[in-house]
Amino acid sequence: MDVQPLVEAVEALADRFRSLPQSKLLGAVPGHASRAAAGLALARRLAGLALAAEGEPEREVPDAGVFAVGDQLAVAGHDLAAALTALPEGDEAVLAGALAAVRETAALCA
Repeated sequence: MDVQPLVEAVEALADRFRSLPQSKLLGAVPGHASRAAAGLALARRLAGLALAAEGEPEREVPDAGVFAVGDQLAVAGHDLAAALTALPEGDEAVLAGALAAVRETAALCA
């Protein structure tokens, strides 16, 4: 299973969040109180998918503040990529859904 497109998309979005000023991070986007909230929601979704792939119980990614969202997103995305790679059969549907979610959040927060 090729998880590289997911890793690249997550890294690009994480870098974008890391470079945004506070005013942009706190700016509202459709469906979320802020860009940071949208990024955190995505990080939580990716982390949940990774935990499910590993057979672990779901735990919520904490809200560590607007300036941590880029790092939280990167960690969650890399965890998911590693979890999918470790599966004997992989899970193409989970990979496709995760990649679509990253791209959707990237477009939303542009």
